[in-house]
Order: sequence, then structure tokens, then C-alpha cells
Amino acid sequence: MITCLIVDDEPFARDELAAQLADAPDIEIVGQCGNAIEAMQAISRLSPDLVFLDIQMPRISGMELIAMLDPDTMPRVVFVTAFDEFAVQAFERHAFDYLLKPVDERRLQQTLNRVRRDLRPQPVETIAPSRLEHLPCYSGQRLRVVPVAEVEYVFSDLGGVHVATASEKVHTQMTLKVIEEKTPLVRCHRQYLVTPGAIAEIEMLDAGGEILTRAGARVPVSRRYLKPLKQLFGFH
Repeated sequence: MITCLIVDDEPFARDELAAQLADAPDIEIVGQCGNAIEAMQAISRLSPDLVFLDIQMPRISGMELIAMLDPDTMPRVVFVTAFDEFAVQAFERHAFDYLLKPVDERRLQQTLNRVRRDLRPQPVETIAPSRLEHLPCYSGQRLRVVPVAEVEYVFSDLGGVHVATASEKVHTQMTLKVIEEKTPLVRCHRQYLVTPGAIAEIEMLDAGGEILTRAGARVPVSRRYLKPLKQLFGFH
């Protein structure tokens, strides 16, 4: 059974595609999402084999969502768009496939046949933008889109991955690895990333150091990362 997720901010478009997929006996729809943040949570929780992804969505586009996913758990992604120029862009980024709205039944079957033949993990580097401008986060029942420029540091603990700005701390489904690769944040500890521009001071300690951010937060620096962090600012 091939599990799939439908991501589109238009409920009618989601329902229409779901109805078309219902005719395929080996396709199981495990969820539907109306925005990128919901989709990220669902992909992390459900690990679908295939994602039908709308490109034009509010705040975080389908293209940006792809860049936020962990390449180790990357599903096959089929872009769904009403605009030909986005289809061309999708192919330029080597997307697995694309569908134009309204989705043609015959074209959909061609896509499903391709998926059936090839379910190997898809390299995220071939389709993901190199840098992220936003991080999809959540706090309780609120979905938050946090600009990367506002992030002071990010850390992980038993509760997950947390994003700290000058005014709040929220959670994200993204991994430290992907955030480090796709944003200007740098590693200062095995469990911490920090934005260089948010650093006000670095206090030298026997076991490494401690960062004081411009908002007054304290972030640990392990001995392993202390030297490259100092060199980043011209200290020897």
C-alpha cells in the first residue's frame, strides 16, 4: 500500500483529488492539510510515501516547505499547481512529477504508475531552495510562522526542538540538522544553534563558554565549538 498526503489550502481541490485517488486500490490517503505547517507535522508523524503538494499557499509555499524537510525521511513529492510557470519551475528543480489543476485523470494515473515503479528516497538537495526565510512553528493550538531573521537560538531537549526569539519560545517539527544547513544559524553546542547577529557576549568558562544574547538569554557553548565561534568574529 502506498500512503499519501494531500496538501492544498483549497478544501475543494483537496476533496477533488482525494476522490480521484479513491479509485486506486493501492493508494491510501493518510491525511489532508491546509497549510505548510500542518503538512510538516503530518509528514513527521505519518511518514507518507507520497505527498501531493500545492505550490502556491499562504505564508509558506510548497517550494519552501520542501526545503524544511529532513532529507533522510524525504517522501516523493508531486507538485500540484494551476499555473504553468510553476510547473516549469518544479521540473527545473527536478521534482518527482507535477500535475496541473484541474487534475486530469489520465495524467494522474501516469504519475501513480511512476510512483509504483520507483519509491526510492528522493534527494532533497535537487528540489529544495538553498536558504529558508521562515520556520514553521507552533505553540499550543497556535501555528506560528517565525522569520529566520527574528530567531536568536534554537535548541533541542526531550520535549523536541524549540525556537527562541527575543520575545517567545515556540516548537518546531524541523530538525537541528536541517535548520543548521538551511539558515545562517551556527552550531555552538550539540543541542544548540545560535544566530551570530544575536550574540552580544561570549563568556569564557573552563568547560567551554556561555553566550549572552542581545535579548538577555544565556546559551551554552561546548569546548568543541568555542574556537570556530570565536574565529567567526575575528578572535584568536
